[in-house]
Amino acid sequence: MWVRFPLRALRCAALVLIAACAAPTAPSTPPSPEDDLPPFVVPAIQREFRGMWIATVANIDWPSQAALPVQTQQQELITLLGVAEQTRLNAVILQVRAAGDALYPSQLEPWMRSLSGQQGTDPGYDPLAFAVQEAHARGLELHAWFNPFRAGNLSDTIRLAESHFAKRRPDLVRRYCTQLWFDPGEPDVQAHAIAVISDVIRRYDVDAVHLDDFFYPYPNPNCPNLDFPDSAGYARFVAEGGTLTKGDWRRSNVNRFVERLYQEVRALSPHVKVGISPFGIWRPGNPAGVTGLDAYASIYADSRRWFAEGWVDYFAPQLYWSIASTGQSFPALLDWWREQNDKRRHLWPGLASYRVADGTSSAFSSMEIPNQITLVRQQQATRIGGASGTILYNGSSVRTDRGGFRSTLIETHYANAAIPPATIWLDATAPAAPELAVTRTSEQVQVRLTGAADAYWWFIRWRDAGRWQARLVRTSQGTVTFTGSRIDGVAVAAVDRLGNASPDAVWRR
Repeated sequence: MWVRFPLRALRCAALVLIAACAAPTAPSTPPSPEDDLPPFVVPAIQREFRGMWIATVANIDWPSQAALPVQTQQQELITLLGVAEQTRLNAVILQVRAAGDALYPSQLEPWMRSLSGQQGTDPGYDPLAFAVQEAHARGLELHAWFNPFRAGNLSDTIRLAESHFAKRRPDLVRRYCTQLWFDPGEPDVQAHAIAVISDVIRRYDVDAVHLDDFFYPYPNPNCPNLDFPDSAGYARFVAEGGTLTKGDWRRSNVNRFVERLYQEVRALSPHVKVGISPFGIWRPGNPAGVTGLDAYASIYADSRRWFAEGWVDYFAPQLYWSIASTGQSFPALLDWWREQNDKRRHLWPGLASYRVADGTSSAFSSMEIPNQITLVRQQQATRIGGASGTILYNGSSVRTDRGGFRSTLIETHYANAAIPPATIWLDATAPAAPELAVTRTSEQVQVRLTGAADAYWWFIRWRDAGRWQARLVRTSQGTVTFTGSRIDGVAVAAVDRLGNASPDAVWRR
């Protein structure tokens, strides 16, 4: 049935409806600053070794010159360590024994010449103790770098301190072209080098000991075809019934030293790692197409064996060539070394940051180092036993930001902090999670951390205005303060000396 309404009534109803639609509504609650933030998700811990060599021989990286005042030397080192921290590196490899000398007070070796200008002269402080303290304060591991067999140059002979091992045992020193070498085939040489390294482990809170690529001397173009003068030692070996060729005997001398050093360190410390950074090519033709020095035959370094046998905790072949190189292809060598990693040790290749914009025809571009790190990360993600970090040589090139490569890393690859991969073959037990007590004001968040007795580091992540940041601090720093009005979350993992991390303890506003 249709119902008819008067026209006037319909007009009135329409006016009422229009008025109702136009009436102002009550004001809504203004959005809070947190409404525009992404969901609260604690980021996973990023794992990557990011190291930097600091060479002290001939004042390459530090100190900038000999005989500087103590305060100047210390400030220069603080600057280098600060650059490493700002670049979000997590380790420095500091040269503490360059040629039978010491960067620290020692009963076994004289003071290093690069400190005071004269070998054996006390610089007025303990540089290694200072370096360990300042590195750890910045979330950096400190690896002590030793040269086991280099003794100096012939020109150094009259300047050697009386306490130098070459002065005390000249029968163990060999002259090779313009250089002095401790003979690796002499048992007393090996025993002395291991005693020196063991002394540092006992006295200093170092995170690793490190050897570079110097074993027997490299061929010297100034003395072509000169053989290392160790015929007397080899003759004794043969007289005692030895049947190895001289080359195999020399390699066995180095092999024995590397294996013995690893065993000695393992007996001394449950957490000090052993690393070696050999020449990047084992032998030409490995892999196919690779050319260059034959380290196996020239300096008697059977580095592939050390890696395959697991006589190291990390292996850092010096891959100082470009991605585009044909005779020394960076990606080909990187993958070949991965294939030798039978024991699944850390593989952290050395990168030649010193070649960036170095003014030569073979200079690296500013993107070469970032691109090499990209390749390393791709290998880690896709290949078993792949590389899980890199080491930059040298500290000076990082400090000066050669070609802007460091700035690029900070903005891209190293935009977030990372901790070194865990060394699980030494210990895989993670510490307990820490306990958090948080005090918050309008502009600060103060976090007090306790518990986790087995931890050495706190890996702290905090969210400020929706952006997560991270840093690594010593557990001795029990209270950490963050400034920011929009900090709404903190996550902390306890990390032990070998990189094992606890579950996160989380605070959320």
